[in-house]
Amino acid sequence: METEKKKSVKSKIVSAAWQLFYEKGYNGTTVDDIIELSGTSKGSFYYYFSTKDELLNTLSLILDELYEELDSSMPDEMNSFDKLMYVNYEAHQMMGEKISEELLASLYSTQLLSAGPRHLLDQNRSYYKLITRIIEEGQNRGEIKDDMTVRDIVLYYSMCERALVYDWCLNKGEYSLGEYSRKCMPVMMEHFK
Repeated sequence: METEKKKSVKSKIVSAAWQLFYEKGYNGTTVDDIIELSGTSKGSFYYYFSTKDELLNTLSLILDELYEELDSSMPDEMNSFDKLMYVNYEAHQMMGEKISEELLASLYSTQLLSAGPRHLLDQNRSYYKLITRIIEEGQNRGEIKDDMTVRDIVLYYSMCERALVYDWCLNKGEYSLGEYSRKCMPVMMEHFK
């Protein structure tokens, strides 16, 4: 029970932070703003995070919550390849609508420069577990080729997703990330169909 309470406090802080980053911008958001919106205390904030900058690395937590929701809402009978495209579109649509390209660029740069763990590459994330399961299912159903290992396809898929986000950031969010992904991702993954 204590672990659940701590998790929910951290989750509240993270959710509030990303909402404010979107609404006010990263530089326009203060720690006090985050504490107020999350309904937590300064002590709780500093228990989990030393600085506001550390919150940039929590995007993977926000995205994993989305992937868990998508996982529970996808029909089992949906083709596995279509599931991959659905997950890609929904995640990129949410990112394009709720996370600025400046924040994503900052996140990517911190992941590139960080000497510590790279959260986006953590294979224990819900994201990687979901994509792995869909690809395994697709290979078992004959909907995804089995000429490569599941792991290799997962790595390729995640690289393609990052490439689309990176390109969107380079173009300063001038187009819909979701729609661009809907058009490009099937072409990038066609070999595996």
